Amino acid sequence: MIPARFDYRRAGSVGEAVALLSEFPGAKLLAGGHSLLPLMRLRLAVPSLLIDIGPVSGLSYVRDEGDHLSVGALTRHRDLELSEVVRREAPVLSYAAGQVGDPQVRHRGTIGGSLAHGDPASDLPAVVLALDGTLVAEGPAGPREIPATDFFCGFLETAIGPDEVLTEVRLPKARGGWSFQKFNRRAQDWATVGVVAVAGDGRGTGPFRVALVNMGLTPLRAAAVEEAAAGGAGPAEAASRAAEGTEPPSDLNATAEFRRHLASVLVRRALEEAMAGERTVA
Repeated sequence: MIPARFDYRRAGSVGEAVALLSEFPGAKLLAGGHSLLPLMRLRLAVPSLLIDIGPVSGLSYVRDEGDHLSVGALTRHRDLELSEVVRREAPVLSYAAGQVGDPQVRHRGTIGGSLAHGDPASDLPAVVLALDGTLVAEGPAGPREIPATDFFCGFLETAIGPDEVLTEVRLPKARGGWSFQKFNRRAQDWATVGVVAVAGDGRGTGPFRVALVNMGLTPLRAAAVEEAAAGGAGPAEAASRAAEGTEPPSDLNATAEFRRHLASVLVRRALEEAMAGERTVA
């Protein structure tokens, strides 16, 4: 289908983008466009105005802040994949970014766009959840911090206000054990199910944070798995609780029952790999 009629403006700064969002309630932000444009073609999104924030300078960066990394919202997946700082201090993010879509998507898509879209089948929201990150949004009242655990509110819904711009992602360093597992039919497809496991103590032994892809209406943490692993359960025993608290969809790619089974298999593999200790990105 063809998108509905819309107006187009280019923002030169975050402040200008916030002002336009406040002035035009039906407006949407455009960054890489890989999430929004398909919805517009299906007319599931019908913005009256597209505000292009691609020209905004200063929102594409990776900074080592001592105890955490700061990542600009317009940092592209390919830049995360290749960043030496990310590879060293949060290798799971570098690796997962290299698994997103295909080269065209990775060269245009941004971490901010992926997070703001809030798709439960997307990889990077689960990574940020597993890393226990914090997101920074700027609106008319100034910047505010949103924990990743409070960011994803519903299907394609996030805590970003209609007049706010996601500007930065802050991620604790995670150099210990980690794993990213994804099952999909083709390399560029959305994950049928995905799993991110990260050791929280920096030594690769735990406590483990585990996040799931495409197992509910939002990206989510596998709380039952984390509880079991913290109590001393091995990978297989902890993974047997992977589907607890989830609502996986049934669609053309898989039934909900298959996704529950697949989640337990991938969680076991992820925990086994993460428990093996620190690894590097090839």
